[in-house]
Amino acid sequence: MSKGKVLIVGSNATRIEIQGGGTGPTGQYLNETVVPAMALVDAGYEVVLATPAGTKPYIDPVSDAAQHFDGDEAAHKRGRAFFEENPGMKNVRTLRSVIEEGLDGYAGVFVPGGQAPVVDLMQDGDLGEILRHFHARKKPTAFLCHGPIASLAALPKAKEYRAALIAGDMAKASQLGAGWQYSGYKMTVFSASEEKPIEEHVLHGKLYFNMPEALHIAGGDVSTTPVDFAPHVIEDRELITGQNPRSDHPLGAKLVAALNRATVPA
Repeated sequence: MSKGKVLIVGSNATRIEIQGGGTGPTGQYLNETVVPAMALVDAGYEVVLATPAGTKPYIDPVSDAAQHFDGDEAAHKRGRAFFEENPGMKNVRTLRSVIEEGLDGYAGVFVPGGQAPVVDLMQDGDLGEILRHFHARKKPTAFLCHGPIASLAALPKAKEYRAALIAGDMAKASQLGAGWQYSGYKMTVFSASEEKPIEEHVLHGKLYFNMPEALHIAGGDVSTTPVDFAPHVIEDRELITGQNPRSDHPLGAKLVAALNRATVPA
C-alpha cells in the first residue's frame, strides 16, 4: 500500500536564452529526475510526473550517461528504464489538471534540475499556485540543482521578475521579489562557477543571470560549497534544496525522511 503521492514537476524546455541573442540546448537531467524518484518509490511512495504541457520532459543528452550515475552503467540503465517504464513517469499530467483534481492528495512536491526549469518553470503560474499551496501547509518541498530557481514561480509576478533579471534590472527585480514565500529560507542552488563549463562547452555562450543571485535578490539565504560539484543539500523548514547533480542521492534521502516524518499518524 502506498504511503502517499509525491508530485514531480518537470520542464518542457529544450532551449535556453544566452547573452547576445539566440539560444543554446537544454533539458532535464536524467539522474536528477530519476534518482530521487526511485528513492521515493523504494520508500513506498507513488510518484506522479506533471509538466506545463503534459508531455514528458526532454532529457538533456549530456546527462544521459553513466558518469552521472557514479560511473555505474548498470545504474544508468536502471535509471533510464525507470524513466521510460514506471507508470508515474509514463502517464504525464499537466500541472493544471493536477491542480483541478486537488492538491490535498499529495504528500510532497519535487522539482529536478537541468537548466530547463530556468526557462519555463520559474515563470509558470500553475507551478506558482502549487508551490503556494504546499508552502501554506508546510508540506515537504524539494528542488535539485537548477530546480530551486523554479521556487520563484511562487512570486505573484514571476514572469516580470524573470524579465527583469534578463534585462539586468536588479533594482526592479528586487521590488518584484518582495514578499516571496521563501524569503529568509536557507537554500542552495547550482553555483556560478559550476555553470561555467556548461556555458563554455554546451551552450557556447553566457546565461543572462546566475542562479544564486536570482534567488538572493528575492530574499533567499543562499550558500554553495567552495568545492564545485561536491554533494550539498540544505534543509530549512519544509524546503529541501540540493546544489548540483551529485546531490541527487542525499536530496532523495532527505526528502524521504521529511515525508516519513510528515506522514506518521499522530
